[in-house]
Amino acid sequence: MQLSFNRTNKEIDEAIDSLIGKAGGVHHQELVREMIISALKAGQDTDYLADLKLLSNTMKEMRYTNKVFSPYRHRTKVTIFGSARTEPQEEAYQKCVRFSRLLADKGYMIITGGGPGIMQAGNEGAGSESSFAVNIRLPFEQAPNPFMLANPRLITYKYFFNRKVAFVKEADAIAVFPGGFGTLDEAMEVFTLIQTGKTSPKPLVLIDDDDGYWEQWFIFIKERMLGRGFISAEDFSIFTITRSEKEAVKVIEDFYRNYHSLRFVNRRLIIRLNKELSRANIDELEKEFPELHNSGTKIISTAPLQEEQDEPDLLDLPRIALQFDHQHYGLLMAFIGRINMF
Repeated sequence: MQLSFNRTNKEIDEAIDSLIGKAGGVHHQELVREMIISALKAGQDTDYLADLKLLSNTMKEMRYTNKVFSPYRHRTKVTIFGSARTEPQEEAYQKCVRFSRLLADKGYMIITGGGPGIMQAGNEGAGSESSFAVNIRLPFEQAPNPFMLANPRLITYKYFFNRKVAFVKEADAIAVFPGGFGTLDEAMEVFTLIQTGKTSPKPLVLIDDDDGYWEQWFIFIKERMLGRGFISAEDFSIFTITRSEKEAVKVIEDFYRNYHSLRFVNRRLIIRLNKELSRANIDELEKEFPELHNSGTKIISTAPLQEEQDEPDLLDLPRIALQFDHQHYGLLMAFIGRINMF
């Protein structure tokens, strides 16, 4: 039988509805129904066992990720990346301990990979009660550090891609200390996601060491990537480099000084704020960022749209709306920075 996501499957649809009812407590039942249909269609389409195992394990890992994080949905979280080989006596390790402790003292929670090095430093500074660890099964380096061992917020993944989703999806900010291939892979992926609008804007802070690890990286980016036109100058708004853990914390706090969150509704970009902007403020934004909205359109204050009713906890926030061209996500980061100055 050829299955459809539309309700044209007759007895199959009835059986799925009955199963959902018998399970009880199932939220958003229509979406769950589609997931069941997807699983059945995968079983029909694929006879290669390894592919079906990948699909099954992926869903299991993501389900468990949601279960662990969902009780803390309203806590602000910072993901920390860095080398697993950084030793506790090194300055970068101690700087990460101080950085994560500052954040925890302000009510933030920390997400790390759960292993040794910078990951352990982040968990040590924040304390296990304010930490998550999204670990990965590897033949070396990646056993859970002592601060997260047996912690209920420790998740161990089989697949890197699921782990990466957790790192970015659950974070309100990203901090990156010096590291190797894995650290650069994680950092560059965040760059790409922000630059292409595939994740919500968030502060990305590169916390340098005394040898200027990120300063040397910046020279390469400026000369070899910007110089050859592989990136645009506006992309430098995506990140901040600092050697100070206190300045790194300030960058994160300042990002949410007035900006709260955003959402796309049809072709409109809705930016939710902590305090309302005046018409004069909006006029300044229009003059300073003409490339950000489509020609002939205006930035306007708006009430919550009907499509936003599914986020009732955000309906009281003031917001502005614009016709965003989807070409300037780096500039959008600068735009948010300017909003935070009002």
